[in-house]
Amino acid sequence: MLDSKSMLVLKILASSSVGGSYKIFESADIISALPKHYRTDSEGIRHILTHLERQDMISIKYDDDDTYCLAVLPYGQETLENERPNKKEKQKTALIIFLSFLCAFLGAILGVIITYFLIKGI
Repeated sequence: MLDSKSMLVLKILASSSVGGSYKIFESADIISALPKHYRTDSEGIRHILTHLERQDMISIKYDDDDTYCLAVLPYGQETLENERPNKKEKQKTALIIFLSFLCAFLGAILGVIITYFLIKGI
């Protein structure tokens, strides 16, 4: 499982490299592509890239003074594809919870109304 900053870096790398081929990246370009609240320095990018390489999500051919030649491996692509449906599943889960609450609430009100009319009719 990746943290959100590592996932964002992996998304940036995957969107820039096509077909799993190697591409040259500058750490400044990766940093500028990150949202402002996730910005880090070149040392942070180095740690994230090392972590992604250890997880077999990317392959680093070489790195030289904040310049990296790397490719996103199939496992990295698969991780990105599996991450997207999770957001949809969370939305569906929230909708199911809301509808369950609404049905239970309406059922309770209906039960009170029926009980009221049964007692009043006796």
